[in-house]
Amino acid sequence: MAHFLIVTDDVNDWRPYLPSDNMVTVDDYLDMGAFSDQSAMQVINLCRSYDYLSTGYYCSLMAEARGHRVIPRVMTINDLSQDRFFSLPQAGLDKLPDTVNEISMKLYFGYCDNPVLDKLARKIFERFTVPVLQVNLLKMAGKWQVDTIEPAAFQDLTEPQQDLFAKYLEVFSQKVWRLPKPSKRYRYEIAMLVDEHEKMPPSDKAALKLFTKSANRIGMDLVQIGSHDLARLSEFDGLFIRSTTNISNFTYRFAKAAEQLGLVVMDDPESIMKCTNKVFLTELLNRHKVPVPKSLIFKASDKNWADNVINTIGLPIVLKVPDGAFSLGVVKVNDRDTLLEQAAIIFKHSALILAQAFMPTDYDWRIGVLNRQPIYACRYFMSRGHWQIYQHHQSGRVSSGDFDCIDLKMVPQNIVDAAVKASNLIGAGLYGVDLKEIDGKAYVIEVNDNPSIDHGVEDLFLGDLVYDRVMTEFLRRIQLRGM
Repeated sequence: MAHFLIVTDDVNDWRPYLPSDNMVTVDDYLDMGAFSDQSAMQVINLCRSYDYLSTGYYCSLMAEARGHRVIPRVMTINDLSQDRFFSLPQAGLDKLPDTVNEISMKLYFGYCDNPVLDKLARKIFERFTVPVLQVNLLKMAGKWQVDTIEPAAFQDLTEPQQDLFAKYLEVFSQKVWRLPKPSKRYRYEIAMLVDEHEKMPPSDKAALKLFTKSANRIGMDLVQIGSHDLARLSEFDGLFIRSTTNISNFTYRFAKAAEQLGLVVMDDPESIMKCTNKVFLTELLNRHKVPVPKSLIFKASDKNWADNVINTIGLPIVLKVPDGAFSLGVVKVNDRDTLLEQAAIIFKHSALILAQAFMPTDYDWRIGVLNRQPIYACRYFMSRGHWQIYQHHQSGRVSSGDFDCIDLKMVPQNIVDAAVKASNLIGAGLYGVDLKEIDGKAYVIEVNDNPSIDHGVEDLFLGDLVYDRVMTEFLRRIQLRGM
């Protein structure tokens, strides 16, 4: 469990605010060996200056050396002084009156006093995690651009600004102000990111409870958080994502922010990037000679692409949207006219399309891999009367085929070997590798960075051991980071 420490230049800096035992001066913090025995510590560095080799700079540097999680991190300080290519999100800016061409605002832990710009403020804070930021924006040629983004000294805030600072510091670091709950205390806390509105989450509610019970058994607490809880990440030692991942949604932002804070993250942002794009994955697997269905990546500008796809792969062909999930964005085409029609639809939002040979089987293998080792095996059967596991009906209803879960020892060795080889190209996280078996040969269909683990499905053979293995891996990684 992370504890908070507020570091300022002088005790008088904190005079306008409520007294707190969590406040220390930077001189005390920089003493050789000070606080070094408290690895689970969140440090909020409020020094006036973060200039290179200043005491504020050394505060963040020393915190990282001690294994403390600190804002701002040294990398963030360096990025603020060197990043000239920050792409400004346009969230909320289009709602401003046309007469507004310049904005000057302060951000307090990712919040501002203009509700229209709240989303923009959070995105800037995700990129530059600094307690107080001065942000100046200009509209040039109809598009908003960054003029300056720089740290602002909380010591110079006016009284109204001090109220905002105190308000959002309380939001950011609730444990500074509130007494611990009179419940069982755990050595470590992991945030479990879920989306309560997701129709097809990677884990059902029963599985989430079993993950929590498993974590509790080994001295960890698993706390569910949602898409609006990014500011809470610094409270935790790890992040476990149990919401369908994508580069363009909140899961990637959480993974990236947690990684920057030094948390143990599963799924880590690199795994999300590699696995959620089928074009990247196919290129990676082909390069390393992992068996995959006959594939071709093409773009609209390719000369005679339709004939080339048909001649290379043959009909029928499966077209895949690069970032689709749960059989979404996957279509089968049986003739040239349908190929042209479906490709035109996909090209509207993707510059590339992945075409693969249609390989009908009664079921797909799913091998769960954790830290480069297989941990479970399932077979997912095709939906009745359909060629995919998931069938998305026009009514919005989704149906799926049957399944079974079996002993890994009963799985053909070439299936397990191909799954482990494919997942090892991604990393050492938690993956679900989908494969087809035809004439005794394994073909990797995809590697999922956020595999389904539902109660009564993936745990059907091993039971609680599936959850224990995942949580034990979290514990192992957290303890390694604390060494």
